[in-house]
Amino acid sequence: MTIKPLEPSQLYKPCKLEQFSFTTTDELDDVDTLLGQDRAVAAIKFGLRIDKSGYNIFALAPDGTGKMTTIKQLAEHEACRQPPPADWCYVHNFSQPAKPKAIRLEPGEGKGFQDDMAELIDELSVGIPAAFDGDEYRSRAGELENESRQREQEAINRLREEAEQAHIIFTETPNGYAFLPADDNNEPYTPDQFNKLDKERQHQFHDTVLDLQEKVQDALKKFPQWRKETKRKIQALNREVAELAVHHSIDELKEKYAKNQAVQEYLSAVQQDIIDHVRDFMPHSEKVLSFMELPQEPAPFKRYRVNLMVSLNHKRCAPVVCEDLPNYANLLGRIDHQAQMGSLVTDFTMIKPGAFHKANGGYLILDARKLLLQPYAWETLKRTLQAGEIRIESLERALSLISTTSLEPEPIPLDVKVLLLGEPMLYYLLNFYDPEFADYFKVAADFASHIDREHNTLEYARLLATIARREKLRPLSRSAVARIIEHSARLADDSEKLLTHLRSIRDLLAEADYWAAENGHTAIANSDVQQAIDQKNHRLDQLRERLYETIRRGTIMIATEGRVAGQINGLSVLQLGEFSFGQPSRITATTRMGSGKVVDIERETELGGAIHSKGVLILSSFIAARYARNSPFSLSASLVFEQSYGHVEGDSASLAELCAILSSLAQVPLRQDLAMTGSVNQLGQVQPIGGVNEKIEGFFDICAARGLSGSQGVIIPASNVSHLMLRWDVVHAAQAGQFHIYPVTTVDEAMELLSGIEVGTADATGAYPPDSFNGRIDAQLKQFTNTIKEFGAKSDGK
Repeated sequence: MTIKPLEPSQLYKPCKLEQFSFTTTDELDDVDTLLGQDRAVAAIKFGLRIDKSGYNIFALAPDGTGKMTTIKQLAEHEACRQPPPADWCYVHNFSQPAKPKAIRLEPGEGKGFQDDMAELIDELSVGIPAAFDGDEYRSRAGELENESRQREQEAINRLREEAEQAHIIFTETPNGYAFLPADDNNEPYTPDQFNKLDKERQHQFHDTVLDLQEKVQDALKKFPQWRKETKRKIQALNREVAELAVHHSIDELKEKYAKNQAVQEYLSAVQQDIIDHVRDFMPHSEKVLSFMELPQEPAPFKRYRVNLMVSLNHKRCAPVVCEDLPNYANLLGRIDHQAQMGSLVTDFTMIKPGAFHKANGGYLILDARKLLLQPYAWETLKRTLQAGEIRIESLERALSLISTTSLEPEPIPLDVKVLLLGEPMLYYLLNFYDPEFADYFKVAADFASHIDREHNTLEYARLLATIARREKLRPLSRSAVARIIEHSARLADDSEKLLTHLRSIRDLLAEADYWAAENGHTAIANSDVQQAIDQKNHRLDQLRERLYETIRRGTIMIATEGRVAGQINGLSVLQLGEFSFGQPSRITATTRMGSGKVVDIERETELGGAIHSKGVLILSSFIAARYARNSPFSLSASLVFEQSYGHVEGDSASLAELCAILSSLAQVPLRQDLAMTGSVNQLGQVQPIGGVNEKIEGFFDICAARGLSGSQGVIIPASNVSHLMLRWDVVHAAQAGQFHIYPVTTVDEAMELLSGIEVGTADATGAYPPDSFNGRIDAQLKQFTNTIKEFGAKSDGK
């Protein structure tokens, strides 16, 4: 069989300029950036519009694909079809201050209600003092106090008159009241004069004084009760005056919010509390009455404020909220504290809204990875969606880490559609490990990473024009658009596909625009795009240069000429962030008599991954099935990646490993000017691999550095031909006949290319031609079998 190298036209699929009728992209109309995302868009629209529990959306796409922009645009479009949700606020609970009440208001009413309450308190802070400072109040309050003082004075006067009739002087002293006996002229007796009186007279005075003292004590005991009665009367007067002052303003608000029962109840509670605490409205500097001189709170009107949590005063549609840091507090809201006198205090005005409050009645967009990185955020999201209400509670209290008294705000009903954005792997892991995941996220929107190139080239050009205009970049020329489309196919690892990773496209356009400015171009040219690509590679390829230098200097041994048995050049890809490149590796194999075991040295040293080990087992099964169907498999072989000191994974080298074993077994040297890549199955068929462009270019760079001989090349799976988008220097070398790409479909085709010997096919008896490659392998295996039998016979004879 003769395997011909690929034609240069098969190595690169250029974008034909003839299909473009524009000169620059300024002539193109804008296009939706959702190019090629019909499946995902349909899923998102379905999830946004279905009004059932649990139908939240998980968007599957890698970062940078534009899924955030797409979802936000679709959510905002759908939000415009929905009415704005209600406003919510927290107010003081006068019966249970630790449990603030939540009040629902019509959309846009929240700010007005907050202002109305502030205006009410301002009015009352002026109106109430004015009411108590009026002549009518002063007159009535003065009458009550005068009545109280007059009542006490009358009691004292009656005792004084009684004392005078008994010739006893009733006087008031700093320590109380005193009684002095007097003569007929009401002149007090001196002690000597009193002692000269007869005993009967003295006893009479003494008994009268004791009686008067008892009456004074009885009267004094009544004074506090009388004063309490007066105080109650004054308090009743104060309530009456306060009610008159408050009644009018409160009634106006009640009439304004007549349809809201919760507001009505709150205003009634406010009215009652203002009347009960009317002294708080009296200025500190004014002392209207003694009973108002009690100490006041530092902010007595704070409890009448309205803590507006959600207000859509200027919105005409449902909210769309993107929370960049979805931690516990940012989702549920939080309760702040303030330091006062060495302690932390809080109240309902320090309740802060979270993302759930802001998105209530609309759409909440979250990044799944960021959400899962925040402690307890994922469980909080599920619990809140399940409960259907927003319950604000500190994380420390929820985890029972503290037991101090705190606020317990009334929960707010929740009606929100959650849209999670994450990589496909996150979706599958959550679906597998979290049994509740499917209950809350029933809609998966799977974004495509590639689109067909054939039918979307013009649309892709419009996409580039749209991005350039949005980013305020220079327009692109026709040739620049063609180069970006070609590069997009290269990034997609498929000449028939185009990449939809918007971040990569946007970055390329921005860098090309920079080089266009440096080169003095008014429009981005093909050369500017190529310069942007080359410069980005140059910024990232230092490690590649160092690796290739070690190969050129012979530190890492890679042969690019000659023939060696049991040795072949394999190809792998190193991925370093956004940069990847091919790395040639020498693979060697040794064979000997044995029991049919193929030793994978990488696996034995725990440097080989599971997929690589699987490839080795497959190729060993192929050898046994082809060459030892009717006889013992008397072979032992070992495989290794020479000068490999890291982890080896993947099966893309299994074809090369198989060829190395067969070469060693047949003792047929293989060409070292050819490298190869591809996996093999148990039937000897060659299967496609990834990174074919980088692998080819990696071996080409080594050969070009040493000098192209015209015989060098790479063997690839035939199924990878459609993925080829090679660099132009590789294509030019192929055009000049200096480098060749050979597609193969079976291991026999690869062995014939490498050995230059006809592989040979078995006849009806299963025998291969003696001079063929397979014939030599068959003969060697039979020799191993016979030798083992001879050793066995000698051992038995001994």
